[in-house]
Amino acid sequence: MKTKVGPVILLGAPGAGKGTQAKLIMQRYGIPQISTGDLLRDNVGRGTDLGKQAKAFMDKGDLVPDQLVCDMVAVRLRQPDCESGFILDGFPRTVGQAEWLSVLLKDGFFQQRYASPPVVVNIAVGYNQLLRRLTGRRTCPTCGRIYNVYSQPPRVADTCDVDGSKLVTRKDDSEEVIAERLKAYERQTLPLIEYYRRQGRLHEVEGDQAPTQVTAAAFRAIENGNSL
Repeated sequence: MKTKVGPVILLGAPGAGKGTQAKLIMQRYGIPQISTGDLLRDNVGRGTDLGKQAKAFMDKGDLVPDQLVCDMVAVRLRQPDCESGFILDGFPRTVGQAEWLSVLLKDGFFQQRYASPPVVVNIAVGYNQLLRRLTGRRTCPTCGRIYNVYSQPPRVADTCDVDGSKLVTRKDDSEEVIAERLKAYERQTLPLIEYYRRQGRLHEVEGDQAPTQVTAAAFRAIENGNSL
């Protein structure tokens, strides 16, 4: 389906299913999914000026400055494949970044491209459900298949259905690490959600539903969003 949907901002905590929904939105509307992690790797890999600047910080173990990330986003959004729209995944993360993006999209180039401001879709999932999704994750070290002991368990406990390998839990899937990641996300993102709610741009999608229902709700939000 090729249609001009314009900018889409996808928000959601770790484990909310944001990545899955972003891929489905991308397939349906033929617009690119843009994540800051991919942008950093791409710029560093290609040795662009921005990539060289970012690598200098990364080599020292420092965080890449906000403005450098914003500059990469600005360059990426001007590419021809963004003409019908794009999905921002993991950006903006803060109100400051959201304000910067708002100014960028009011630039004459983007005003000619897109008729309306971004549609912001927040996939909301309760804390306990997120914890179950993330702490229940088990991975086969041989074939890479992913299971969940609560929702998609293997036929035999702790054993891969495909090759019989013993399943493992990633270090970053421990309850302590996940709890801290979720708290950090909440601290950082709640003000951002309120920022877009005040603008009347925010669409809340209940992420505890079946994945197909989440997808249908996200599509409705995108298709109806610019009529707000």
